[in-house]
Amino acid sequence: MSSQSLKRRIRIGLTSAVFAFFFLLLIIGPEFITGKPIIGLNFMAEANSAVTGNTNFGPHRKLLKQGNQVETNRIWGDKCSKTDIVINQGPTAPLPSGIPTYTVEIMNVCVSGCDISGIHLKCGWFSSARLINPRIFKRLHFDDCLVNDGKPLINGHTISFQYANTFRYPLSVSSVIC
Repeated sequence: MSSQSLKRRIRIGLTSAVFAFFFLLLIIGPEFITGKPIIGLNFMAEANSAVTGNTNFGPHRKLLKQGNQVETNRIWGDKCSKTDIVINQGPTAPLPSGIPTYTVEIMNVCVSGCDISGIHLKCGWFSSARLINPRIFKRLHFDDCLVNDGKPLINGHTISFQYANTFRYPLSVSSVIC
């Protein structure tokens, strides 16, 4: 091998290494400086969320909108009431078929530390294109859905599920057992 050929290969190798270094710096440099990812480069996580429905990636996570919250007007001797169950729901990434999906969070916010069971919701003709575990949420009859298979929802805990339908169902608590 001639020295001229060796010098050319070294020059090409160094040029390629410098190009690769600047290319990586261009891609990840702003993230190192600002500490925030560049918008648009999170495409793999966004694509994955469209398939799996998981939207808990990066700083793009959305908070659910608050449901109709009623101020608890209770005498201190009372154990609990249906206002101690708070329902939040909001849109999430649609199914691959394009059907909108929604995440529902059902929380026990009882201030006296009570566990609440027999939670029934007004839910109309609730149905979903995405399967929901019936032990978490199921429609029994028109406008009657059961949460947590009727078992107690521990104070401070949340049950969540996702459903898919062309429209959002209004959900509200109809009855509870204290």
